[in-house]
Amino acid sequence: MLDAERELFKLGIPAKTRHNEVAPGQFELAPMFEKANIAADHQQLLMVILERFAQKHGMECLLYEKPFVGINGSGKHVNFSVGNSTEGNLLLPGATPPDNAQFLVFCGAVIRSVYGYGGLLRASVASATNDHRLGANGAPPAIISIFLGDQLTDVFDQIAKGGVTNSKDCGFMNIGVDTLPVLPTDPGDRNRTSPFAFTGNRFEFRAPGSLQSIAGPMVTINTILAEALDYIATDIEASMADGAEFNAAVQKILVEIITVHGKVVFNGDGYSEAWQTEAAARDLPNHRTTLDALPELITDEALELFSHYGVFNHREMHSRYEIALEQYAPSIDVEARLTSEIATTVILPAAICYQTELATNAASLEALVADNLWPMATYQEMLFIL
Repeated sequence: MLDAERELFKLGIPAKTRHNEVAPGQFELAPMFEKANIAADHQQLLMVILERFAQKHGMECLLYEKPFVGINGSGKHVNFSVGNSTEGNLLLPGATPPDNAQFLVFCGAVIRSVYGYGGLLRASVASATNDHRLGANGAPPAIISIFLGDQLTDVFDQIAKGGVTNSKDCGFMNIGVDTLPVLPTDPGDRNRTSPFAFTGNRFEFRAPGSLQSIAGPMVTINTILAEALDYIATDIEASMADGAEFNAAVQKILVEIITVHGKVVFNGDGYSEAWQTEAAARDLPNHRTTLDALPELITDEALELFSHYGVFNHREMHSRYEIALEQYAPSIDVEARLTSEIATTVILPAAICYQTELATNAASLEALVADNLWPMATYQEMLFIL
C-alpha cells in the first residue's frame, strides 16, 4: 500500500486516508477531493496502479465487488458537494442550519432529485457483480433513500409545518477519556445502511461498485441535481414575480419539496424487512437486480431529462441501455460456466474420491468381521463414526 500511495502521489492523486477494512485482506483508499471530471480520470488511474503494485509484490488486487458470501464486498463511495469560487461549498450547513437558506435550498434540491430519479441512480450502479454486494455486509440496499440525520430531518419537518422555531443540538461524543476535550458529534453522522447519506458538508453515494467508473454515477447525479435546481430557481422567480418576498418564496418551495419529495428521507435500518415494506408504501423503487434497474435508462422521463440538458440524446440513452445489457449477459454466462466447471472438476471429483474412500473402509471393516477378526459391536460403532 505504501508503494502504491507513493506512485499515486507522483501522479497527482494524493490519498487522504488509507487503512485496513472489515474483510480479510481488504483495504480502503480515499483520494483527496477534486473536480468531478478529474476525479473520474484519477479513479481509473488508481485502479491500474493498485493492480500493478499488487502484482509487483506477488499478489492480486481483487476489484470484484463480492468475491465471498457473508463477507463485506468492495465498492466506491462517491462523496460530492456543489460549490463555486465565490460562495464556496453550497452544502455546508454552518453552525445554525435553520438560518442558512442557501444550504437548505441546495439540500432540498438533492432531496427532490433523489426522490424523482432514484431509479436512475440505481441504474447508474447496476452490474452483475454489484448485485451480489448490495443489501448487506456494509453495502447499502437497492432502495435509494437519503439519510439526513436527526438534526436536519427535524429542520425540514419544521419547515413543512410552517417554519423553524428551534433546532436539535448536534450533541457531544463521549469516548471515555477524561483528559481530552469534549468533542461535538457531526449531526450528519452517516448511516452505513443508507445509499445516499449526508455527512456534514457533502452527500455520500455508497452504492457504486469497486469495478465501476464513478463517471456514470456522477453524470446522473449532476444531471438530476441540475434539473432540481432549475425547477427551484424557476419557482422562486415566479413567486417573486407575483409579489412574494424572497424568503417567502424560498419557504414556499422548501415546503413543497419536503411535503412531496420528503418520503425519500429515511434515517433507519436499510437492511430491515420493515423498510422493504415501508419503502413500497412510500412508492420508492426497489430494483433488486440489474435487469430490474436498467429499463430506467430508457423511460420517457429519463430520455427527456438527459436530452433537455444536452447530456445524452435518445439514441445515446438507448445505446447505453443496450451496452449495459451486453455487459451483463456475458458476466452472468461466465459466472454460470465457472460455477459448472468448479462443480464438475473440483467438487464432484472430491466427493466421489471421499465416497470411494468411505466405501473402501467400510468394505475392509466388513471383511474383518466376516473373518472374525473384529468384534461386531466395535464394527457397528466404527461404521457409525464413519
